[in-house]
Amino acid sequence: MVRGGGGLMALALGLAALALPGAAQADERIDRMMAGESWLQGKDLEKAIEKAEKHPLGSEKNPVRVTSPQGQRLYLSRLRCSDGKVPSFYRAGNVGEGPYGNIVDLYVVTCEGGEPKESEIYMDMYHGGFIEERPVPGFTSSLSPPVLNREPQPVKEPRG
Repeated sequence: MVRGGGGLMALALGLAALALPGAAQADERIDRMMAGESWLQGKDLEKAIEKAEKHPLGSEKNPVRVTSPQGQRLYLSRLRCSDGKVPSFYRAGNVGEGPYGNIVDLYVVTCEGGEPKESEIYMDMYHGGFIEERPVPGFTSSLSPPVLNREPQPVKEPRG
């Protein structure tokens, strides 16, 4: 497990580890990740998600799926500790390949006056367009679920 702020070096080592299967496959994998896409796609991704869902959200075997580093920070900023406050957090580093074939980041999350005092949350930022709405165990979230199947409202005063 990589801990610490190795930044670009950690990313380079993580990408090098993913490059082992073969040069062409490694290039494609890196291209997808740089585009913010998961290595696994379609039915393969669906199977991996189904398998991961057997484990707690935010764990090493079921990382939180988000879009980009901004998506990681947005997700974490929406978590609430038991006292209702926003936890503090920092990126401990990447921890290698996760269940979706992407590099996974580890965040340390701390609740000053609430519980849990400290948590480790694994995150996979290569799921372009995906927004996880469920909080990890031990937290609540300020993100309310979307309203589905709502009828469109007529416009009262159309403007041209």
